Amino acid sequence: MGYKIITLPGDGIGPDVCNQSLRVLKVVSEHYKIDLSIEEAQIGGAAYDQTGTPLPQKTIDLCTQADAVLLGAVGGPRWDSIEVKNRPEQGLLGIRKAMGLFANIRPVIVYPELTDASPLKDSIVAGTDLIVVRELTGGIYFGKRETINNYAYDTCEYHSYEIERICKFAANLALSRKKRLTSVDKANVLDTSRLWRGICQDVVSKEYPQISLDHMYIDSATMHLITKPSTFDVLVTDNMFGDILSDETSVLSGSMGLLPSASLNDNDNGIYEPIHGSAPDIVGKDIANPIGSILSCAMLLDYSLKVPDAANAIRNAVHKSIIQGYRTFDLVGNSKKDPLSTSAFTSKVIENLS
Repeated sequence: MGYKIITLPGDGIGPDVCNQSLRVLKVVSEHYKIDLSIEEAQIGGAAYDQTGTPLPQKTIDLCTQADAVLLGAVGGPRWDSIEVKNRPEQGLLGIRKAMGLFANIRPVIVYPELTDASPLKDSIVAGTDLIVVRELTGGIYFGKRETINNYAYDTCEYHSYEIERICKFAANLALSRKKRLTSVDKANVLDTSRLWRGICQDVVSKEYPQISLDHMYIDSATMHLITKPSTFDVLVTDNMFGDILSDETSVLSGSMGLLPSASLNDNDNGIYEPIHGSAPDIVGKDIANPIGSILSCAMLLDYSLKVPDAANAIRNAVHKSIIQGYRTFDLVGNSKKDPLSTSAFTSKVIENLS
């Protein structure tokens, strides 16, 4: 069976890391005999420069017909002065909507060999292995809004089906892990959170009795993620709270360059991308950390292509490279080896695949 993969290198270091992760993906696909057809398309600032829009119709057509999309990064200061509707980030929002992506997944693993890279104490981050599941289609980002003179409002709105869908998604993830699910809300203040809590409780109690569910207020969750991150397994929350929590968890590992993400729709196809930005200050220097993009390829193999053995081979090769002491420039820390370039680290990962 053949699979169609669309790559969206985008802006800044997006092409740098995307090209390297594709090297890994191609090697793994050959070893596991996965038939991949890969085509590149434009998005973000690069697309705007070429076509006058951050999301060309051709890109939409290719992505909606693909089995999965691998994204590099979008944005950068060179496009800050253009009108909002044409900024690179609008391309990302647009393609998410076009593909019907409702679930954002951000796994965070703190490797034992890299605890010294975290700004938190080793004793706090040791053993951290969690996933934040964020609802992408509802909430305050998509509610009614308006600015009238010196007054403005944004409304947070959710339908029950949106909450039920994301809670089932998160519960299924928890089933494959430690069977612990934490739902994060603000039910002591917000009606949307009270609806969220009630639906989440019903879904889990009726359909997933083997899962241990607890509810946590967003303010408490932010504190616990910094003081007791290893106690979490899967967290599920709404759009805005998920935006905040997933960015907070990025500091646990010690570098945003380490972390992958996925945004999926009902058909399990979606966009896979490292969580870091476009980092325009290091473009073309071959010093960006490719791990987040490489691990995004592993998620692509897991969730969209359903080839877990190939996905785990990538994860194991990345971890083995770290165990061997290889580091990129953002992770030098106490390593006795000189830091490796983006391409050189990727080569080590490929060596360890075999």
